[in-house]
Amino acid sequence: MASVGIIAEYNPFHNGHQYQIEKIKKKYPNHTIVIAMSGNFTQRGEPAIIDKWERATLAIKNGADLVVEIPYAFATQSADYFSYAGITLLENLKVDKLIFGSESNNIEDITEIAKAELENEDFDKLVKIYAKLGNNYPTALSLALKDLTGKEIKTPNDILGITYIKTIIKYHYNIKPMTIQRTNEYHNQKLTGTISSATAIRENIDKKEDIKKAVPQNTFHALTTTPLHNREDYFPYLKYKIITEDTLEQYHLVEPDLAVKLKKEILSSNSYEQLIQKVKSKHQTYSKIARALLHILCNYKKESAKKNQKITYIRLLGFNEKGRKYLNQHKKEITLPVISKITKEKDAMLELEINTTKIYTLPYPNSKQELKKEYQNTLYRKDNKND
Repeated sequence: MASVGIIAEYNPFHNGHQYQIEKIKKKYPNHTIVIAMSGNFTQRGEPAIIDKWERATLAIKNGADLVVEIPYAFATQSADYFSYAGITLLENLKVDKLIFGSESNNIEDITEIAKAELENEDFDKLVKIYAKLGNNYPTALSLALKDLTGKEIKTPNDILGITYIKTIIKYHYNIKPMTIQRTNEYHNQKLTGTISSATAIRENIDKKEDIKKAVPQNTFHALTTTPLHNREDYFPYLKYKIITEDTLEQYHLVEPDLAVKLKKEILSSNSYEQLIQKVKSKHQTYSKIARALLHILCNYKKESAKKNQKITYIRLLGFNEKGRKYLNQHKKEITLPVISKITKEKDAMLELEINTTKIYTLPYPNSKQELKKEYQNTLYRKDNKND
């Protein structure tokens, strides 16, 4: 069975995601669609607005066939780590093609830039120089690429696409990368008709605005009937942790200067946003601080991050009949353990996933029920019925 892979967060699943899947189905009607998706926490250093099981179910309802989890250790990291995990999971699942959204929709230029970045020893030095000049990572990356190749890539999905292709080349993976034209601006915080960014949808949910036109009906139902996870709900737990912890530097991404600032500003801060704005600087970007705070909240330490450098298992979050058949066809070729239900597995990365799920459920009155999903969730859906 031929297959197409997508790396996603679906936070939440919206009309743009549905458009992408429909385009893929039209072009590759007989392919199995495999999704590598973030778990309960995302690359922005935030809790996913609805839990991974619900998001996987929505992906299946809207056209995906198989959804696997990108573990916390990679889902909450920078693009290189996120890319490594997503691509490695798809490669192990014997996926043929990777399709990602692209603003330029120019796979040739993106591939050329990825190769130049890998082959040029000066690239990392240039990125560090531009970062020291006060540029955030995407801008520093774009400026370095322009110096080396004469081509400019500023848009977030194209930059992420470069990291995907770098991973494929670096590890000699067999996946063929392909692009699909992105139809909206990734970070646009305004709703723009029927296709808007996930950022805009989340922002407008917080403002109690109507997002019904921007998401499939089943996503809207999930957003109005299940607990919504907001980063600010976790701030009291984070504040307690920062105040009582003697050594903040033990946590992943927390450097000594950030630790000092956090201790200084925490008592006068009343929200995640306020704290980040107080400690943000030229050398400490918003995204990096958000991830560092998440690691403090989730007790993710530097020693654990050093150990969690490789994907050690494939965790199934959902599949339909086509996905089940695909797994059965390839089960002898898949070398990583495939986990459909947690029993007595002793894997440090999996234990981290369970512990972070416990934290994910903390602010909610039905947290015990949410945590049960980690052990009892039903993975199989009979069809792709869009209900």
